[in-house]
Amino acid sequence: MEMDAIVLAGGKGTRLQAVIRDVPKPMADINGKPFLHYLLSHLCRSGIRRVILAVGYKHEIISNFFGSSFQGCELHYCVEDRPLGTGGAIRLALDLVASKQVLILNGDTLFNVDIQAMMQRHCEKGADLTLALKPMTDFERYGTVLECDGRVTGFVEKKYCASGLINAGIYVMRKDLLLSWPAGTGFSFEGDFLEKKAAELSFQAFVADNYFIDIGVPEDYLKACKDFERMLD
Repeated sequence: MEMDAIVLAGGKGTRLQAVIRDVPKPMADINGKPFLHYLLSHLCRSGIRRVILAVGYKHEIISNFFGSSFQGCELHYCVEDRPLGTGGAIRLALDLVASKQVLILNGDTLFNVDIQAMMQRHCEKGADLTLALKPMTDFERYGTVLECDGRVTGFVEKKYCASGLINAGIYVMRKDLLLSWPAGTGFSFEGDFLEKKAAELSFQAFVADNYFIDIGVPEDYLKACKDFERMLD
């Protein structure tokens, strides 16, 4: 199944500045290669052939490094001239998306999920949006996602949780869902869209207990450096 992908790669990585150079967060060095290299490799192995990189902070570093293609995959760049939040970045990038359904990924997380299976499930269910969810225990860094019979029913703010499902930062979505927002409008995809629309739209859950890493804080960035030594790029 073919589908364009948007990767949110505009983050500055403020909390990581103690351990990385002054580069966009997805360009954080992991064993000699930027984190984004591993994420794009995962997309290429999953059959994605066209990626729109939603970039902002020091975007030239990303475009100069990757250029217009990566491992046979076309790369296109959507540049924010000011921070628009996750929702605004996605909305702006949608104008470059050719497919009716779009895969969306956070540029600072890697979830080793079966993307083709996720896209297939999304289409079979006729969902408006499908979220990849990761089971987790003993955590407080993430909010939890409420799920019932395969449908996402709500979201709970960050707090300590003995066990639950977290949003792993991968979505499959109907392209037209966000087109009512004018391009250039700033908003949060999570707070202004997902949380507010879960009750009225068909949000499906794709649960997988696969490898997950979020490099947003120094301790997990360092964990990624160790983990990726044992992984193929």
